[in-house]
Amino acid sequence: MYIEHDIKLGFKDVMIRPKRSTLKSRSQVSLERNFTFLNSKSTWTGVPIMAANMDTVGTFEMALVLSEQKLFTAIHKHYSTQQWNTFLNAAPKDITNHIAISTGTGKEDSKKLKTVFKSHPELKFICIDVANGYSEHFVEFLRQTRAQYPDKVIIAGNVVTGEMVEQLLISGADIVKVGIGPGSVCTTRVKTGVGYPQLSAIIECADAAHGLGGQIISDGGCSTPGDVAKAFGAGADFVMLGGMFAGHTESGGELITRNGEQYKQFYGMSSSTAMEKYVGGVAEYRASEGKSVEVPYKGDVRNTLQDILGGLRSTCTYVGAARLKELTKRTTFIRVAEQENQVYNG
Repeated sequence: MYIEHDIKLGFKDVMIRPKRSTLKSRSQVSLERNFTFLNSKSTWTGVPIMAANMDTVGTFEMALVLSEQKLFTAIHKHYSTQQWNTFLNAAPKDITNHIAISTGTGKEDSKKLKTVFKSHPELKFICIDVANGYSEHFVEFLRQTRAQYPDKVIIAGNVVTGEMVEQLLISGADIVKVGIGPGSVCTTRVKTGVGYPQLSAIIECADAAHGLGGQIISDGGCSTPGDVAKAFGAGADFVMLGGMFAGHTESGGELITRNGEQYKQFYGMSSSTAMEKYVGGVAEYRASEGKSVEVPYKGDVRNTLQDILGGLRSTCTYVGAARLKELTKRTTFIRVAEQENQVYNG
């Protein structure tokens, strides 16, 4: 047993200090980033905000809308090969710059990945997604996937420590997903006691990744546009959103009407809802580590998107960052006292 005494922080523990700026308008801020990836050597240009690979968020419908503004969608792994064929045959050709095909680490996952790529070699991104990115099995699957697809951009996770970020990059990942337990429908921290405050995880993992020439995704914990800005300010290259993209027309999940109000279902992919849907229930040797909630129906995701991107541009003007790339260099976090934190968070 060992205790770390360093203070670790989440998004609610800090605010961003304003700085003198030469920007006259939010319209002067560019949110696009350009990346060259470590192992695939591919390049990418776009707005580095991602819809999470949850079946209530990472849908084909969501991808079509987000790609219009050069945002990214990690498509959930439960679409069939036929559904992939139908979607890609009808979608704009440049959609492949803004989507990833998600996969688990089983034999059937590998088989499905191979089948989809055989029909659609133009796909560029793979998202290998597991709850626990620390397992040797996961690392070995990553190595095998890199050997099989040397020119594809591989996203791998989730982890929360710098040394494991380095391990995944060395093993073939281009981008590492960072976050264990911060999501609004994730109960890993409650069920297992395992986790890491997300802001500190970003800072430490970004430092490790950038030292090797890799990138990270902050995955989970953002509930407001201000949280998205804090994630980028802390050093995240991409920010992945689940709850903020849930509840829209383009989101998955059942639409429910109750007392004249409309809601959409949103649940974690380790919840009993998801496991009953895809594997027949929760296995007897484990507990569910997600919950199912109903979120108010929000309509078209374009409205939410404007709110997120507008808030992020506004953050940049407050600190004098003309480009999103400059935000982390212009960010000074101030810790919020406990009493102030309670007022700040309502």
